Amino acid sequence: MEQLHVAAQLREKAGVRGVLSKFRAEGVTPAVIYGLKKSPVQITVSEKEMLGVLKKGGNAVLKLKYADKEDNVIIKEVQRHVVTDRVIHIDFHRISLTEKIKVKVHIKIVGEAFGVKTEGGLLEHAMRDFTVLCLPTDIPKEIEVKVTDLKLDQAIRVRDIQHDKVEILDDPNHIVVSIVAPKEEVVETPVAAAGAVAGAAAAEPEVVAGKGKKEEEGAEGAAKPAAGAKPGDKPAEKKAEHKK
Repeated sequence: MEQLHVAAQLREKAGVRGVLSKFRAEGVTPAVIYGLKKSPVQITVSEKEMLGVLKKGGNAVLKLKYADKEDNVIIKEVQRHVVTDRVIHIDFHRISLTEKIKVKVHIKIVGEAFGVKTEGGLLEHAMRDFTVLCLPTDIPKEIEVKVTDLKLDQAIRVRDIQHDKVEILDDPNHIVVSIVAPKEEVVETPVAAAGAVAGAAAAEPEVVAGKGKKEEEGAEGAAKPAAGAKPGDKPAEKKAEHKK
């Protein structure tokens, strides 16, 4: 990987809110350098220059020059404004060009899978990046995974990926990408839906309101025939009594 040179300035009044706002207004970004058991150094870098660096990839190896000093670094963290997405702070981590470091590298899928193009399957991503161990100068921008020959129900695992000068630290059995069959969507037809509604209505029990005890007794009394009456005769009408 090509090493990029970036100019920086010491930042003496670190942590003062008004000063940080002034830096950003001037087009410079506050930053800090740490690592390799050395004291942290507060600096500023050109916002425009760093935007160009970030576009080239997050694992770029930089040589920071400040106050007659130089540090080999990689970008450890970038803080952005929650509303404007503007870079507001950068953490640089010191590295040795002769010692291996652990970084994350983006996975790039290459080709159109046979299982998608011919068999109607779907390409399913299980991993988006690899954790690798290598020398800073050997960090790849991305690692390609070729899927052209991948068929339905087949998968590529971490152990299937080989890359020169880079050791992949992820679990060898982890699936990187696979071809799966699309899930069938069950569409309910109007006739089936109507039948389901009718069946539900038929299965619903009929609710009958219960009568009160007095109503039942009154009804029973009204239905009881008078003494000596023949079946089918109307009950005798009760004569009104007049007081003398």
